[in-house]
Amino acid sequence: MADETIGIVGAGIVGLATAREIALSRPGTRVVVFEKEREVSLHQTGHNSGVVHAGIYYTPGSLKAELTVRGVALLRAYCQDRELPYREIGKLVVAVRDDELGRMNALYDRARNNHVPDLRKVSREEIREIEPNAGGVAALYSPRTAITDYPAIARAFADDVVGSGGEVRTGFPVTSLTEVPGGIEVVSGPRRVRVDRLILCAGLHSDTVAGLAQDRREPRIVPFRGEYMLLRPDKTDLVRGLIYPVPDPRYPFLGVHFTPRVDGSVEVGPNAVLALAREGYTRTRVSPRDLLGLAAYPGVWRMAAQHWRTGVREYRGSFSAKAFMKDAKLYVPAVGVQDVVRGGAGVRAQALDRDGTLVDDFRIHRVGRVTAVRNAPSPAATASMAIAEHIVEAVFDSASGSD
Repeated sequence: MADETIGIVGAGIVGLATAREIALSRPGTRVVVFEKEREVSLHQTGHNSGVVHAGIYYTPGSLKAELTVRGVALLRAYCQDRELPYREIGKLVVAVRDDELGRMNALYDRARNNHVPDLRKVSREEIREIEPNAGGVAALYSPRTAITDYPAIARAFADDVVGSGGEVRTGFPVTSLTEVPGGIEVVSGPRRVRVDRLILCAGLHSDTVAGLAQDRREPRIVPFRGEYMLLRPDKTDLVRGLIYPVPDPRYPFLGVHFTPRVDGSVEVGPNAVLALAREGYTRTRVSPRDLLGLAAYPGVWRMAAQHWRTGVREYRGSFSAKAFMKDAKLYVPAVGVQDVVRGGAGVRAQALDRDGTLVDDFRIHRVGRVTAVRNAPSPAATASMAIAEHIVEAVFDSASGSD
């Protein structure tokens, strides 16, 4: 495999971690990253909440569970080596009603199966010892859950790629992919670059870019915007660590929670509303092309039929701070509408199957010389270095057996 050129489309944290893994572990292999923006990590990575997930939520035996636990160890070591922020501030997953205790206990069993370190159940009184201003009747406490700065990590990955002889070509939107003898031609307008193999890590555009490689049409990406409130600076001391609800297993989003950031701010959120553009970070951003694509896909209508009540509730919070904070007050009763201001927003690339099922696990397809990451939602940033190992092993093992 020496002297090959491997192309990677997408300079988010997963694409850059994969490029770095190839550059460092496969001497003699040239790596070229293609990114449509002028900077790296501007989309999902750049709008990430910064949480390093411990692996509490994920189905045992799934790629998410396996790669998250491995990814945490790799990420912690990398941040320590590069002197990047990594703070283990702990997480409470709080049951605010007795009828949530069954789900909380099931979540505890799942997390134990995933080998989440030092996880324990805590009582109402112990919650107050950990978080004096928190509500709840019981909780799971994960003291090793951390926060970090994912854009800084992505930039460090890019530096590693370049320092190892690779390239990160920004301002290179991929417009077509053409199979040529022994490789793939990556095209951006008049520019053409030949690579031997190609890995697609295109995030919000993963389905459309995979389509350029003749990959299957499903799953499609449905963009969900997550909007945040920010605690006012004089109120940030009300929250010490991460405070999350017990998740509803019927829905892939975790619900409104409290997230301290490495810069000292505290976010409240996010909600989850259908975005009207793949890069729809505001309510006013609308893409007719993206809307038509959503409307034409049967899976969107089947998803809407299943989750429309939840969707209405989430949209109400998008327009009303009072509605947004209604659920948040269950977890920190001392925080009210007067204690928050509107914060930023991110867009999650949620893969959706034709039957309306929201794809939960990481999903990776192979089409000849192309490997396409088709679903890499949270905790992909946490697991990025382990996802990179997984992708690189699959690409090079298959190549050695077939070419």
